[in-house]
Amino acid sequence: MTGEEITQGNHQGMLAGQVAMITGASSGIGAAAAHLFAQEGAAVVLMARRAEKLRAIAEEITAKGGRALAVPGDVADSGDVRRVVEAAVEQFGGLDCAFNNAGYATVGTLLHETDDEIFDRTMDVNVRGVWNCMKHQLPVMLASGRGGSVVNTSSTAGRYATGASVPYVAAKHAILGITRAAAAEYGAQGIRVNALVVGTTRSEMIDEAVRQFPHLEQAFIAPQIQKRMADPREIAEAAVWLCSGRASFVTGTAMPVDGGISAQAKAE
Repeated sequence: MTGEEITQGNHQGMLAGQVAMITGASSGIGAAAAHLFAQEGAAVVLMARRAEKLRAIAEEITAKGGRALAVPGDVADSGDVRRVVEAAVEQFGGLDCAFNNAGYATVGTLLHETDDEIFDRTMDVNVRGVWNCMKHQLPVMLASGRGGSVVNTSSTAGRYATGASVPYVAAKHAILGITRAAAAEYGAQGIRVNALVVGTTRSEMIDEAVRQFPHLEQAFIAPQIQKRMADPREIAEAAVWLCSGRASFVTGTAMPVDGGISAQAKAE
């Protein structure tokens, strides 16, 4: 029996019995994670701004026997995030793990040509979004006494100047700092905090950028040892593992899932 043939209702997976919150869950990595976390046994609470797409994904999961709740909202709004966390507690009784994946990026422009509004939105979604999520997720995990696991989505742009816009590079660097500091603060309470250093992944955002600027496709692929972009599920697999008990001694790490970009980069 293949993984695709195992339904979410009868599969006792790596996250069996857990409650997971996933942001940016209406497409790309977040949507893939929603399905995979549910397949691995978690009840999933899904957050994104696009309500119809979010609800459709939740319905697909429940139709396969999984447990899913869609709560539309913007991670940049602390009140929205609080509502999602409260919904997880009310609907499923708590929160065991979180994949803070929502992100925002624009095609790179020179720093002096970048509008302030672009800088603000990039920071609001990527940095404040992770801050808001952890601000509301951590108290629930602490209160449970069971600990928990948080995974934040960073990028190769969080470690190197990749050619992405300066605000995006700065934001993804900041996510790594938040991750490491939080891991140090909450490790003794049994809460693990890690980040994924993600390489270029097929998504609506990437497809739109390539549509507008066709030369970008080769630019995205060229640094990869495997000479391809990631499938969103490949990133979701890493997030599931980090959230599971199989990664019980892993915290404070920036885990590359980048097609080998890190292997070729110069030492930091």
